[in-house]
Amino acid sequence: MEPAPGPQEKYHLITRNLQEVLGEDKLMAILKERELKIYWGTATTGKPHVAYFVPMSKIADFLKAGCEVTILFADLHAYLDNMKAPWELLELRTRYYENVIKAMLESIGVPLEKLKFVRGTDYQLSKEYTLDVYRLSSVVTQHDAKKAGAEVVKQVEHPLLSGLLYPGLQALDEEYLKVDAQFGGVDQRKIFTFAEKYLPSLGYAKRVHLMNPMVPGLTGSKMSSSEEDSKIDLLDRKEDVKKKLKKAFCEPGNVENNGVLSFIKHVLFPLKSEFVILREEKWGGNKTYTAYEALEKDFADQVVHPGDLKNSVEVALNKLLDPIREKFNSPELKKLTNAAYPDPSKAKPAEKGTKNSEPENVVPSRLDIRVGKVISVEKHPDADSLYVEKIDVGEPEPRTVVSGLVQFVPKEQLQDRLVVLLCNLKPQKMRGVESQGMVLCASSVGEPRQVEPLDPPAGCCAGERVYVEGYESGEPDDELKPKKKVFEKLQADFRISEDCVAQWKQKNFLTKLGRVSCKSLKGGSIS
Repeated sequence: MEPAPGPQEKYHLITRNLQEVLGEDKLMAILKERELKIYWGTATTGKPHVAYFVPMSKIADFLKAGCEVTILFADLHAYLDNMKAPWELLELRTRYYENVIKAMLESIGVPLEKLKFVRGTDYQLSKEYTLDVYRLSSVVTQHDAKKAGAEVVKQVEHPLLSGLLYPGLQALDEEYLKVDAQFGGVDQRKIFTFAEKYLPSLGYAKRVHLMNPMVPGLTGSKMSSSEEDSKIDLLDRKEDVKKKLKKAFCEPGNVENNGVLSFIKHVLFPLKSEFVILREEKWGGNKTYTAYEALEKDFADQVVHPGDLKNSVEVALNKLLDPIREKFNSPELKKLTNAAYPDPSKAKPAEKGTKNSEPENVVPSRLDIRVGKVISVEKHPDADSLYVEKIDVGEPEPRTVVSGLVQFVPKEQLQDRLVVLLCNLKPQKMRGVESQGMVLCASSVGEPRQVEPLDPPAGCCAGERVYVEGYESGEPDDELKPKKKVFEKLQADFRISEDCVAQWKQKNFLTKLGRVSCKSLKGGSIS
């Protein structure tokens, strides 16, 4: 039997791989006296994805260190965050989260009997808690509440009061769960410092705060439940995992914003303490890395090829996901999944003859729109009005795109610029050259006609998803069927606003970094 770890060893287990710790002295003082009580909470909104393995591996560390660990399913928070979980689905989503988180923990060998599972509504609707919410609201400023939730609560043009309440509830959870510490991602930092500032004003103690780094998604931005292309769902089929990894940005030798490498660093290495690159003998055969830094160096030096990296991640990831898929293959959990996350494409069409007789599933999330970077521009060999462009959209190879922009945009203004590309139109030949996408542009309404390519926000990466506000979730169609005219029906409501922002039915086109716009064509159309 192994000897129990001492305070220093416990401290190392608790804090390893974290980005930041607030209250290190207090943490060590507690460990010298007794076991640490800690909680991790998750709002029950979109489906958990593979980045959730990051906190799961830390929970394993906490248990090895002898901590008493509580997992909070924050159902009320899910509703307060701009109603990300509709009230009627709250109970179903909480049950889904409980089952899927437990399946994840079992997949990495964490004993469930050592954990305490709690739902927010088990205690957050009590008289005492409600009175504390009112007490807190009497001392917290609107400025501090908004600032605390800035990186966690969904930011919209007309924010709801519920978003201002969210940070206060999360602060009070520390007291009502009777813990010494709260654990979360570094995006929670402002809520953690909010709790440290305001809990003492109610006579409650400051807690220790432990923060994980944020894991970039496959597109290079944060892995997000609401951005389908950026994340791999825990229940994705093997073919879906392959497809998403194939699309992932992974430029040879580039270790910046590389979602595949980041996933290895933050998910696979902490779980196994090693990673195996699988490759054919003619390329050097398999190689086992016991330090992430060595793998990153070999990738930067192009000793490891992006294709081999992706294939190896695919194999390792499927080993983690197989037991979760198997558990959720039961009729009971299949039924729960479908009820908690109903498929929007199966919504019933409106009654025939009514004003809105369009099927409800013609929604912007069906369009695969991405940020692209123009690598090269040449005149079409057989058409004076067409350009042939090579555009990087975060895939292993750039796409060939034919655009009728010659008379509107000089060649040098297209070279190396960021554009917005519709990627799931059926490829079609234009004067002998197959076009694999459409550059979306603003067009003036009157004559003479003016055209400007849409501009993604500065700092976007090639391959980053562009979505319409309110339609962040939902998987784009693999390919839009020409006969169904999904793009054409949606395009009828595309407009440029008076402040030059691209919109669909007055809802903004967005990336993670902000709004998509054009330079000057106010009130124009988008084509």
